[in-house]
Formats: sequence, C-alpha cells, structure tokens
Amino acid sequence: MEKNVITTKSLIETIISKGCLKQEVYRTTLDVFNTFKKGGEILMTKNKAVVEKAKYPLAFNFKDRGQFEFRLKFGSDVLIFFMHSNVFEIPRDHEVMKTSYIKEDKTRSYCGIIHIFNFLADSFKYNRTNDIGYCIGRIFVNRERHYFIEGKREVGLLYNNFPNSILDEKSVQNVLHGSILYTLNFDLLTPPFDNIKEVTAGEMQTTLDAFLITTGKRLGFRFQADNLNTSDK
Repeated sequence: MEKNVITTKSLIETIISKGCLKQEVYRTTLDVFNTFKKGGEILMTKNKAVVEKAKYPLAFNFKDRGQFEFRLKFGSDVLIFFMHSNVFEIPRDHEVMKTSYIKEDKTRSYCGIIHIFNFLADSFKYNRTNDIGYCIGRIFVNRERHYFIEGKREVGLLYNNFPNSILDEKSVQNVLHGSILYTLNFDLLTPPFDNIKEVTAGEMQTTLDAFLITTGKRLGFRFQADNLNTSDK
C-alpha cells in the first residue's frame, strides 16, 4: 500500500514538474515571438515610405494575424512567421544534444519553435490555394531564451551556437534581415518546358476554373490535372 502511495506521489510530481517546464518554455517562446512581431512591425513601418517612392509601386507592409502568426509582405514575396503552440524536445541524435550546455541540464533541450515560411504574394492575392510555400528556417527557443536556427544560408548558418546565443532585440533584427535577404535571393525559376508543353482543353478549363496551376519558387508552375481520371465508366 505504501508503495502505491509513493508511486502516485512520484507520478504527480512528474506531471507538475514536466507541465511547469513546458509552460515556462511556452511563455518564453511566446515572449520571443512577440519580440519578432514588434521588430517586424517597426522594420516595415519605418521603411514603408522609402519603398513606396520606388519607380514602380511595391508592396511593403506588416500584418498581425493573431497570437501565433504575423506576415511581412515586400515586393512579390510574403514571409510568414508562425509559432507552434506546443513544446518539443530536441532529438537525441541532434548535434546540440552533445554540448555540455545540455548535458549539464537536460531540461534545456525542451524548446518552442517559430517557423519562417516564404510564399509568393500572388498566391494569396489570387487565392491560389495549391501554390507551394517553403520553410526557410525554424527557430528553437528554450526556457533560458537560448536559441539556434535550422535554415538556409543567411537564415540559419550564423545562428547555431545554442549554448551561447541568447535572443535579444539585436539578434531578432539580424534574423529578420537575414530572412528577408535570403527570400530576395531565392527567385522564382522557370519550369522545364517539357513539363508543360502539352495540355488538353479540359485540363486548361479545369485549371482556370479551379486555380489548379501550382506555383512555387522551385516549381515555376505546373499543371495538377495529370492524375485526373478521364476514363468513361
């Protein structure tokens, strides 16, 4: 009987400790996300007038999409910053798990995640729901505000020192600038001609009616009607 009491007590203590840890990570990540949101808004607001004086009209704005999302629209691109509401543990085979920082305190391996997605602005303007977006980076943040980024070139390569990197306003600005710079250099490519040279009248009509031309920076555009069942039954 005594053993059952101890087991129950241990279980409750584990529930409390794990739950409080995740809450702490979540609250820290949300605070960091709000710092990104504020930084993004300031960046777009302060420079909007300059961009709008360009030779041709260029989009340049910030949009708050609620507690877990905001968007930066510049030129033909949109960056979506999205915070996941759950907390994750870094996989055991990940490089950061080998650091003394994690080995000293395993709770430091629990992180919130902020994703950075790149879409074409026209995908939303014309409601092309089949268009492809790309995750160009994801930011891992632990309860001590330490972070590292998995990402592409300007986004991720300079921000991978988890034991020593702490997110502050300056580092947030650097990540915002790096994300925009990477996006500007990540251009829309023309698809191979052989992929699109033939299309039936029916496929074209279906495409125009349902916006089934999928566009993505590394896809160009392609028809999605290839798999339609056209047999008579």
